[in-house]
Amino acid sequence: MSENKRYNAELDGASFETLAVRAGQIRTDEHEHGEAMFLTSSYVFGSAQEAAAIFGGDEPGNVYTRYTNPTVRNFEQRLAALEGAEQCVATASGMSAIFSTILALLSPGDHIVSSRSIFGSTNVMFQKYVSKLGITVDYVSLTDVNEWEAAIKDNTKLFFLESPSNPMNEVGDLSALVKLAKSKNILVAVDNCFCTPALQQPLKYGVDVVIHSATKYIDGQGRCLGGAVLGCSELMEEVVGVLRSVGPTMSPFNAWVMLKGLETLNIRMKAHSEKALELAHWLKQQPAVLSVNYAGLEEHPQHELAIAQQKLFGGVLAFEVKGGQEAAWKVIDSTRMLSITANLGDAKTTITHPATTTHCRVAPEDRAKAGISDGLVRIACGLEDIEDIKRDLSFGLSRIS
Repeated sequence: MSENKRYNAELDGASFETLAVRAGQIRTDEHEHGEAMFLTSSYVFGSAQEAAAIFGGDEPGNVYTRYTNPTVRNFEQRLAALEGAEQCVATASGMSAIFSTILALLSPGDHIVSSRSIFGSTNVMFQKYVSKLGITVDYVSLTDVNEWEAAIKDNTKLFFLESPSNPMNEVGDLSALVKLAKSKNILVAVDNCFCTPALQQPLKYGVDVVIHSATKYIDGQGRCLGGAVLGCSELMEEVVGVLRSVGPTMSPFNAWVMLKGLETLNIRMKAHSEKALELAHWLKQQPAVLSVNYAGLEEHPQHELAIAQQKLFGGVLAFEVKGGQEAAWKVIDSTRMLSITANLGDAKTTITHPATTTHCRVAPEDRAKAGISDGLVRIACGLEDIEDIKRDLSFGLSRIS
């Protein structure tokens, strides 16, 4: 029998699609084909000396699942390969990924410049909890680089943005913002939730930190919570320190589910994007619809920028209907198939009213500045037949046209 045994994949030069299926897997002595799930809180050591060496960082090894677990590490290494990052740190949720980043990289007295076009809970986190750390935040237009420059202070340490934004689908110029930030020694963090690395890889533009709510498209079926922070090892080791001491940790089971999601990420993102683009064109033709926000539309103000930065335009769009909140709720309540939920990135199409759900805790004047009107409806296109999605929306749209 040949002694040339190979149990793990050799992936030098492998494509995105291949890395999504195979990266990060180190098989155990059982030679399992599927990824192993290590449901354990702790690990045993061969001796007190070995335990001391691993705890002290003198030897590699697992210490405690709060910050070291083989299944979680498999997920981290696979997502890092897809984003082109030196290191990934998995967290319990997307919100904990953002908060862990701030705890790790900023100090009392520091200042953040953030796009005002961000997820409602992120806005609340900044205003209610990050402020308690002595860190201040100013908000600017995602798309106006001059506003970012004007907001910089001597103590500015971080630019934070979502691109595309939730829910308005605005697109930030990553290269321009990175150039500005580097000239002032400021870090740039991008929430890449809407695109995932299948459609956009912000690190290629010089971004320092990429953040994910893995709950969304990375899982892809709405099964569990998770988050991730990615970047160079120097920065990520600080985030690992937060996990070790504070504990916003991804569970091994959730990491295993996310691994399964990554295997189909590329083909799902293509399908979501195709359906969203067709739906956006259809919505434009509906008499009850005032406007459609989707970067895939040629008239979108950042359409050309999106073409340059993204492979496709993603699965999320927003549209405004005539009649404000009453009409928006009528559209939502008239659906018979779409899921009325604030989550997105699911195989099932979801519909929600941002002003009273995802951004309900944002002050009305701040919602208005972000373009989130009472008549705005957000759709995250799933994988159903697009004609069924159109038909379901038509029930409500026809009642207000």
